[in-house]
Amino acid sequence: MTSDGSPGESIGPLRLYRNCARIARVTNRDLSDAWLDGLAGRFIVFDGPDGSGKSTQFRRLLSRVGRRGVTVCEVRDPGGTPVGERIRGILLDPAHGEMSTRCEMLLYMASRAQLVEERIRPALARGELVLADRFISSTLAYQGAAGGLTEGEILAVGDAACGARGAAGSCWPDLVVIFDVDERAASARLSPLLDRMERKGAEFHRKVREGYLAQARANPRSFVVVDATSEADEVERRVLQALRAWLERG
Repeated sequence: MTSDGSPGESIGPLRLYRNCARIARVTNRDLSDAWLDGLAGRFIVFDGPDGSGKSTQFRRLLSRVGRRGVTVCEVRDPGGTPVGERIRGILLDPAHGEMSTRCEMLLYMASRAQLVEERIRPALARGELVLADRFISSTLAYQGAAGGLTEGEILAVGDAACGARGAAGSCWPDLVVIFDVDERAASARLSPLLDRMERKGAEFHRKVREGYLAQARANPRSFVVVDATSEADEVERRVLQALRAWLERG
């Protein structure tokens, strides 16, 4: 019956079953993703070699937490602010091939300092999830392990850019997810229009990969390594499994 007492359109058993099944699937999906709410107020970085597929997984996680209603501050490094985007343009421009490794490191840190002050620290204060596409782990891999700068000098500048590690108000990641893929597989995924960093040779990128893995071995509580050689759906499953396990460890 309709609200005015007249007969309404009947819903057959099959249609009713399908509607109920669809509602159940949506409800079960929402319940199964409830653990994502625990990411609020955390600072998580997706990182890895060029061509590792991290940006694809970055977008997938953004979509998933968005469906849960988790407020996200999405940033990329370098960049993420008007000042940072200008610096990014300088860093990645193939015309600047003569740039020294130390200059690279300082420019990355300058962009990062602005990103922390303008975006990351305020978002964390509001209890938002901060999800970053690259951060200091990239500098340690590219300018450190592959470029020859020491970990000590990079971290000293990092303390200036992000606040001293462990100090109140500092902005260092709670978790870094490393997307691991060997340099040959990564190279095959890259666009033929390479930026300045992507144009460096195979040996450089082999050292980059090892630099990421070394960081993960040295910091098992704040780094996880995800095998990124599979199809995107399988890699996403591994990412979610790793994030959930990290949250459950506390």
